[in-house]
Amino acid sequence: QGAKPGEGGQLPGHKVNGLIARLRHTQPGVQLISPPPHHDIYSIEDLAQLIHDLKEINPRAKVTVKLVAESGVGTIAAGVAKADADVILVSGHDGGTGASPLSSIKHAGLPWELGVSETQQTLVLNNLRNRVTLRTDGGMRTGRDIVIAAMLGAEEYNFGTIAMIAMGCVYVRKCHLNTCPVGIATTSPKYRAKFKGTPEMVIQFFDSVAQEAREIMASIGVRRMADLIGYTSYLRQREVPDHNKANTIDLSTVLKDVAPEVAERSGIPLRDIARTRQLERNDGMHKPALDLRIIQDIANRTASGSGTTDALSESSDAQHVEETFRRLMDQPPISLDYEVVNTDRNIGTRLSGRVAEIYGNSGLPDGTINLEFRGSAGQSFGCFLCSGLRLELIGEGNDYVGKGMSGGEVIIRPPDTIAPEFEAASNSIVGNTVLYGATAGTLLVNGCAGERFCVRNSGATAVVEGVGDHGCEYMTNGLTVILGLTGKNFGAGMSGGTAYVYDIDGLFQSRINPEMIIALPVKRSEDIAEAKGLIEEHHRQTGSPRARLLLDDWEAALRKLIRVIPKERAELERQESQHENATEPVALK
Repeated sequence: QGAKPGEGGQLPGHKVNGLIARLRHTQPGVQLISPPPHHDIYSIEDLAQLIHDLKEINPRAKVTVKLVAESGVGTIAAGVAKADADVILVSGHDGGTGASPLSSIKHAGLPWELGVSETQQTLVLNNLRNRVTLRTDGGMRTGRDIVIAAMLGAEEYNFGTIAMIAMGCVYVRKCHLNTCPVGIATTSPKYRAKFKGTPEMVIQFFDSVAQEAREIMASIGVRRMADLIGYTSYLRQREVPDHNKANTIDLSTVLKDVAPEVAERSGIPLRDIARTRQLERNDGMHKPALDLRIIQDIANRTASGSGTTDALSESSDAQHVEETFRRLMDQPPISLDYEVVNTDRNIGTRLSGRVAEIYGNSGLPDGTINLEFRGSAGQSFGCFLCSGLRLELIGEGNDYVGKGMSGGEVIIRPPDTIAPEFEAASNSIVGNTVLYGATAGTLLVNGCAGERFCVRNSGATAVVEGVGDHGCEYMTNGLTVILGLTGKNFGAGMSGGTAYVYDIDGLFQSRINPEMIIALPVKRSEDIAEAKGLIEEHHRQTGSPRARLLLDDWEAALRKLIRVIPKERAELERQESQHENATEPVALK
């Protein structure tokens, strides 16, 4: 974060080299702008869903949620604990990026001491402290900082800036310029060659920090960290000589130990009141994932040709599941179908995680596993989907369809039995935040999507028949076809990829965000072929009447089709065209 200007969400194009472009699924030299807020989180329920998503793709993962130390952070932390986070990080105002505005560096957030104290007290008062690990950071430097943080309730301690200083950072605040004189915060080979740091430097520093912490503990008669964490009785407010203002501050609220109050109220012995984490995991209680049944069905089908099972336990015959999954590439394609309801969340996520564990990022060959679902799927249908999986939903989706998908196919269409007068292209069939952060794969939707469609799409292909506000926001790669109305602010922060929009009412130009994109008519033969091919595939897979209507009168449809691309790319295409059409060579800029 310290290598980015602004509030830590922009990576200048000159820092996006080949490696970073490959990791970010974009082109070298293209500026990357990340959403300042998390556009999939607008409530504590959304955060709980994100945590659930992450634990479905990797059931062994522990999830950390970072909060800013501020007034009221304890209430937020209680919600985070109930949302099944495993670690809560309370971040103080003192750390942060080396390239942020000075106003943010100086005035954003509160000291970590206030945040940790409030969080610890709130979690203890609400009997939530045993579920989570409390961590803190923000300008931590010494063993004394660790001891004070522990007394206030923190179990883990992050060091950022001071670790860089230990390896040679000289604090010139050029992190965002790619010219770090000691080669730490730079991607330039010229400056990286100047890096003189070694692992031993950092190890020696942290050994010294630990030694200082141990000496302080010994001086107050404490042998173990467990006897220190959460015991604020070891702290007292000191007098500051000749400083009347400092001596008027009352820290009694910060130094309060609420455990005796909880013990008295609940009748639980004081020694049994949790001041630290007690549970190994904070997974909460959820309906067993449909994916557990799907995984068992696939394993059984692969092993014996039988396609059903009553076993729903994640751990049941795990070795059998792994052995059969390793033989999937040698088997004919598998097809299964299921009825779903809206409490069946994250369909395909756990399955994708198992495939990725065995086959890595490449996944399986296309069409290896074909799953058909009927009904109303819960949130995160096809979330983190990988290559080789094809999910067809005959019914409707919810929020986060195809979120983070890295391959595979998702097809969503209304049932064939729906009333003849029903017009799919005018009705929402999936919710908000569809294809958020996707890097590959295909989504075909016979109907409309909600807001934040294709936010941060980095390589997926999608065809949909209408979207809400903020479509294709922060998109860096990929291809989108929208066969209907869009909402406002379309393409804000879009630095890559292509969107084809059927301007059904002639007002699309008024709904784009023109800062980084330009809307052009579709004239190049390769663009016409690309758009038409996707619409044809959409009709073949979903039977979309809107797609059929456009294909039947393609010349008329083409006149209303608009191609949206970043301005930088449009200028490059213009120069290339000028160069190709010139009677003598024209230098490209």
